[in-house]
Amino acid sequence: MSRWKLAAVAIVAILAIIVVAQNTQAVETKLLFVTVIMPRAILLLITLLVGFVLGVLAAGRISGKLAPKAGT
Repeated sequence: MSRWKLAAVAIVAILAIIVVAQNTQAVETKLLFVTVIMPRAILLLITLLVGFVLGVLAAGRISGKLAPKAGT
């Protein structure tokens, strides 16, 4: 990984930590038929992780690494 990529990842990670740390209030979130009360920081972290996983899966699929095999 080049220094620029490493620096960019570090900056994004630091910004994400700052945003999460500033949002500690409890929020009410409705998930289908369930209402969950959790700190906003946890909700932001869950959203960040889900977005990251979906991005990795999409990038892998686009690059062909995770492309389905023919005939399956």
